[in-house]
Amino acid sequence: MSTNNSSVPSDTTGEPIRGATELPAVRENIELHTDDGLTLVGELSLPESGHMAATLVTLHPLPTAGGFMDSHIIRKAAARLPALADVAVLRFNFRGVTSPRGTSEGSFGEGTLEEHDLAAAMDFVRERELPNVWLMGWSFGTEVTLKYGLRHPITGAILLSPPLHRASADEVAAWAGNERRLVAVIPELDDYLRPEEAAKRFASVPELELVAVEGGKHLWVGETQTYRVLSEVVERLNPVVLPLPRTWPPKPTTVV
Repeated sequence: MSTNNSSVPSDTTGEPIRGATELPAVRENIELHTDDGLTLVGELSLPESGHMAATLVTLHPLPTAGGFMDSHIIRKAAARLPALADVAVLRFNFRGVTSPRGTSEGSFGEGTLEEHDLAAAMDFVRERELPNVWLMGWSFGTEVTLKYGLRHPITGAILLSPPLHRASADEVAAWAGNERRLVAVIPELDDYLRPEEAAKRFASVPELELVAVEGGKHLWVGETQTYRVLSEVVERLNPVVLPLPRTWPPKPTTVV
């Protein structure tokens, strides 16, 4: 589905996209199967058009602090990006995590056993032959991304609010000199890692794309911050559709 409509404007304008907005997509409840014998629950959201510019595999925040596949940025990525950006979105609950979709088997693995969860998601992506795969971790999900993402065939990884609590300096440095892109989206007012400190902690990866978000906070609350985060994601996955529409259906643009 193209979001850049070059037709003449009509009298019809779309409704504003808000927090609870869910745009059209082909959505499928899925199960992932880990190599240590667990079944994880998730959802795959595909563009209705059938055209996929990229695939986003999302890794949610800390389960012991309430993180799950419905954590708002991840839920909104799945709700919007298939329609707005031709991006397929895979989201799932890490082991032991419950959401309205259901409960993934197992128990919290302290960022170590989740290695198997990421591998199960990547096995699913490969089986479905989904293209141009990116990881997007948020908070705890960035730790799993940094520790284990390089083991998989990905185009790159996006880190939202990385706390760098579990990923070691060596695991961070391993991303240097690699063809996989690494993007860190750092809130100015983060509770754990702010831009100046992030630049130091990621200095071992000179290729890193560090995006400092003025006024941003760790949880990215509010439509302004959500729009900024999703725009940064799409800038890497399918930039030709930017800027992202703020209404649905998108307001048509005039021919210049």
